[in-house]
Amino acid sequence: MNTIPSIVDATLDHFNDLLEISREVPVVVDFWAEWCGPCKSLMPILTKLAEEYQGKFILAKANIDAEQELAMQFGVRSVPTVILFRHGKPVDQFMGAQPESEVRRFIDPHLSRPADARIQAARESLERHDVASALEQARAALAEDEAYVPAQLVLIEALLTAGEVVEAGARIDQLPVDMLADPAVERLRALRLFAEAAADAPEQAALEQAVAADEGDLEARYRLAARLVQAGDYEPALEHYLAILRRNRNYGDDAARKAMVAVFDLLGGSGGLVTRYRAKMAQALY
Repeated sequence: MNTIPSIVDATLDHFNDLLEISREVPVVVDFWAEWCGPCKSLMPILTKLAEEYQGKFILAKANIDAEQELAMQFGVRSVPTVILFRHGKPVDQFMGAQPESEVRRFIDPHLSRPADARIQAARESLERHDVASALEQARAALAEDEAYVPAQLVLIEALLTAGEVVEAGARIDQLPVDMLADPAVERLRALRLFAEAAADAPEQAALEQAVAADEGDLEARYRLAARLVQAGDYEPALEHYLAILRRNRNYGDDAARKAMVAVFDLLGGSGGLVTRYRAKMAQALY
């Protein structure tokens, strides 16, 4: 990372490179114009901080007259507009000139912290299905930085994956109120639903046998669907939830419909699978 200049020009042709860099450090894109007075007061502040922080973030300058398509892509309607990218996506922004103290407050929460290495290790362990290692790394990350929300989130995911539903639920309930609408938190709340449904349930093979023996065993079917979601087998899980809806809409206080919506959330709310099963769910309900 130290080979990358702290200040660069942002162009449409090379913007994907900046998105990749944002996976390691924040990339602050300043949309500006030569004719913009406030831009001329903000740019020196951003430049000073980029030099002071010595690579902890990258300042990318985008001249909207030269990069009109880039500005349109990110909905820039006035300048200066500053958008901060992290992990490949925009996560924060402001418009208009700001004093240095406010710009620092804008950037600092997104800077890399010592716990980040452990958080990344925990995520990689989860991808390998090494739950014990994920829990160890996540707990160590939180011990290093108790107030760091990413450390809290990765620990919750590890706990849910490990079936530690009570502790995970308590930690979700303790998250800051302003985090509740965050997609990452919504995803964890969806995972919580399936972890609770699968808690103390028989293994998948036993549940499959129970459903095969009695297709009307809605509890076994519901728990089997939760197991399937946890394994990433979303379509068969949705089929089981759909079967429950068709047999008994009121099962578990509308549990099947709620579970289908939670699966849609896990899948990002879009895509062919979501579209197909939204339609099937609507048919089953109405």
